[in-house]
Amino acid sequence: FIALVIVACIIDLHRALGLLVFTLLAIFFYFWDRLVERYGSWMWEASSPIRCLLSRNWFWMRCVLYASLLVLTVLWLVLDTAKQGTRQIVSFFGLLLFVLLMLVFSKHPFHWSWQALISGTLLQFLIALLIFRTSSGASAVEWIAQKVEILFGFTDVGSKFIFGKKYIDHPFAFKVMPVLLFLSSIVSVLYYVGFMPWLICKIGYAMQIVMGTTSVESVVAAGTIFLGQTESLILVRPYISKLTLSEIHALITVGLAGISGTMFAAYIALGVRSQHVLTSTVMSAPASLAIAKTFWPETETSSVKDESGIKIPVDDNTNVFEAASRGATSAVGLVVTIVVNLMVFISLMTFLDSILSWFGSLFDCPQLSFALIFSYVFRPLAFMMGVSWEDSGLVAELIGTKTFLNELLAYQKMSKLIKLRKAGGPEYVDNVKQYISAHSEMIATYALCGFSNFASMGIAFGSMSNFAPDRQADIASCGFRALIAGSVSCFMTACIAGVLYVPEVHCAHFLSTHFNNSVVTNSSQLIHCCTQLYTSVTVNDPWNITISNGFSESSLRQCCLLTPAAQFNCSLIS
Repeated sequence: FIALVIVACIIDLHRALGLLVFTLLAIFFYFWDRLVERYGSWMWEASSPIRCLLSRNWFWMRCVLYASLLVLTVLWLVLDTAKQGTRQIVSFFGLLLFVLLMLVFSKHPFHWSWQALISGTLLQFLIALLIFRTSSGASAVEWIAQKVEILFGFTDVGSKFIFGKKYIDHPFAFKVMPVLLFLSSIVSVLYYVGFMPWLICKIGYAMQIVMGTTSVESVVAAGTIFLGQTESLILVRPYISKLTLSEIHALITVGLAGISGTMFAAYIALGVRSQHVLTSTVMSAPASLAIAKTFWPETETSSVKDESGIKIPVDDNTNVFEAASRGATSAVGLVVTIVVNLMVFISLMTFLDSILSWFGSLFDCPQLSFALIFSYVFRPLAFMMGVSWEDSGLVAELIGTKTFLNELLAYQKMSKLIKLRKAGGPEYVDNVKQYISAHSEMIATYALCGFSNFASMGIAFGSMSNFAPDRQADIASCGFRALIAGSVSCFMTACIAGVLYVPEVHCAHFLSTHFNNSVVTNSSQLIHCCTQLYTSVTVNDPWNITISNGFSESSLRQCCLLTPAAQFNCSLIS
C-alpha cells in the first residue's frame, strides 16, 4: 500500500495529497499506539517529578494562565473589532451573558468546575479561530465538506434506481431521507473495522485530559460528534447505573447539544452550508461539557473518575457486508420516525396556528401565531448572539421552532429563507421581512445545530432509563436542566462564531460602492479587491481589454490610480 502511495505522489503530488496526508496520519498513530502500549507505564513514572512540580504550583500557574488569556482576548477583540465592526462586540457580550446565567442559576453555586468551563470555552474559541481566521483551517474544512457532499451525492444513484427519474419531485422523502440510510450503513462499517471506536476514544481521552472531566463524560461527548445521542450512550452503557447526578446531567446535555452524523446529512440536503454544520458539530462537544459541569457541578464522589479507559462494546457483525446491511436497516426506524413526526408536527402547528388566529381575531389581531409569539420571546436571545435587530425576529422564530418542535423543521424553514435571499427578491413585502442576511444565516446555523428540544429530551430519558432502570427518577430530575444547558451550548457556539466570522466580501459590489463615495480611503480590503479585479482582466491586444467577474471599467480606472497592476500596464486604460 505504501508503495502505491509513493507512486501516486510521483505521478501527481497535488492529486495524491489527500491520500498522502491520511497515510502519514495512520502511520503516526499506529506507531504512537504501539509506543504507548509498550512504554506507557515507564513514561508515566519517568514524568512523575515534573507532574509533582506542576501539582504544587498548579493554582498559581492556572491563575496566571487564565488572567493572561483574558487580557489577550480583550485586547485582540478590541483591535479586531476596529477592523471588522461592532457586531462582534454584541456576540462577545452575548457569550459572557450566557456563561453568567449558567453560573448564577447553577444547581450548586460556587462548586463550579473552572477547568471545564474555561478550557471548554477556549477549545471552542481555538477551533473557530483555526477555521474562520486561517486559510489552511478554512481550506481543510471546506475540502472535508466538499468530500462529504460528494459522498452523500452517491445516494441519488440508488434513489433514482428505486423511485425513478422523478424522485426529485419529492425531495424530502426520496432525496433527503435515503441519505440517512446510506450514512448509517457507512458508520456501521467504520464501527465494524474498528476505526470509529478508536477515533472516539482518542478524542475522548484528549478532552478528559484538557477539561478534567471523567472518561465516561468525555467519551460520550466525543461520540456525539459522529453518532446520535442514543448511539453515544451505548458506548458507556455498562457504566450508566454507577454515575453521579452531575454525570447523568452531563451525558444528557452533550446528547442534546450535538447532532448525529445521519442528521448532518439531512441538514446539508436541505441547503444549509456544510462548513458551518461541520464546524458546529465539533465545537459543540467541548461547549456542552463546559456548560453541563457549570450548570450542574459535581458535588459527589464519582465511581468512574479513576477509570483508565472505557471498554466500548465489540461489534457483533461477522463481515463488512453484514455491517453495511444492518447499518442501513437500523436507520429505517429513524427515517420513519422523522417522516411521521414532521408530517404530524407540521399539521398540528397549522391547526394550532388557526386556533390562535381565530382567538387573535377576537381582539383585532388575526395574525397571532406561534411564529409571531416565538419572534418576540426569543428575539433578545437572537440579538445577543450577534444577529442584527432587523433579522432577529425571523431567527427567533427559528429558535422557537427548534426548541418546541425539532431542529429539522427549523432548518427546513431556514432553507426557504436562504432560497429567497439567493433569488434576490424584495427584502420587505408589506413591511414584513422575507429573508435574513448571510451573516444572520451563519449564526442561526450554529444556534439551531443541536437536538435541544422537548422531543429529544424524552428520547434521552427513555434511552438512559432503558440502560439503567434503577436510576429512572434521577434521570428524570436532570432532564429539564439538561435541555436548558444543551440550548445554551448551541447559543454559545453561535456567539463564538459571531465573534470570529468574517463575512465574504463581493469585491465587484464593494469597489462599485466604495468608489461612489465622496471620500475614497485606502484599506487592506480595497487593495485585496483591486488585486482580484486585476486577475479578472484579459489583455487581448494593447488597446483591447476584457473585464470579467462582474467588475466595471470605472472600478478598474480607480484601482489603477491607487495601486499599479502587475499583470498589465495601467496606462492602457483610457
